[in-house]
Amino acid sequence: MRLFLSSYRFGAHYDRLAALVGEPGRVAVIPNACDAWPAAWAGAVTSDVTPLRKLGYSPDVLDLREFVGRATELEATLAKYPLVWVRGGNTFVLRAQFARSGADFVLPKLLAADALVYAGYSAGACLLTPDLHGLESMDDPAEVEPACGIEPLWDGLGLVDHRIVPHLDSATDPDGESALLAARYRTEGIAHWALTDDDVVVVEGNNIEILR
Repeated sequence: MRLFLSSYRFGAHYDRLAALVGEPGRVAVIPNACDAWPAAWAGAVTSDVTPLRKLGYSPDVLDLREFVGRATELEATLAKYPLVWVRGGNTFVLRAQFARSGADFVLPKLLAADALVYAGYSAGACLLTPDLHGLESMDDPAEVEPACGIEPLWDGLGLVDHRIVPHLDSATDPDGESALLAARYRTEGIAHWALTDDDVVVVEGNNIEILR
C-alpha cells in the first residue's frame, strides 16, 4: 500500500510523491469533496488539475457521482491509473460519495494489491482514518444529505490508525479550529497526526513516515 496524505496538496514534499509514483503519467482526480458547493466545483477542479499538468501528469477528472451503484465499473476504471488524487473539501460529503459509488470498497482493494498510489489532501487524507468524529468542528455534516441524498457516515476507511487534523497554523484556518481539534484529541487520548500545510504522511507498505 502506498499513500501520500497531506494537509494541502503536495505540502513541502513533492519529491516523496514522485518517488512513490515513478514517472508522471495518468492520474484520476476525484473532486467529490466539493459536491456540496456546485458554484465552486469547476474552479476547484482546475486548481488541482493545473499544477498536476505542470508537473507532467495527465489528469482525468473522475466524478464518483457517475459511478453510483456501479462499483465493478469503477474498479475497472481506477485500475487503469497509477495514481489517484483526492482533493479537499467536506470530508463527510466525500465519505458519502465513496459509499454511494463503492469506492470505499474498491480503493482499499486496489491499494492492498499495490495497483496504484493514493494521494489525498485535507478531506482526501482525513477520509482514510479510523473515523471522522471531531471533524464536524471543521466540516459541516449537514451538507451531506442535500448533496448526496444519504445521512452522514462517521466511519473512515481505516487505512491508517491515526486521525488527521489538517491545516494546523494555516492561513486557511484563521479561527484556529485545527489547533482546537488537535487539543481535544490530545485531551481525550486519541491518536492523531496534526499537520501543517507543509507536512505529509507517507505510507509505503508497513513503513509510515511523518514529514515535517
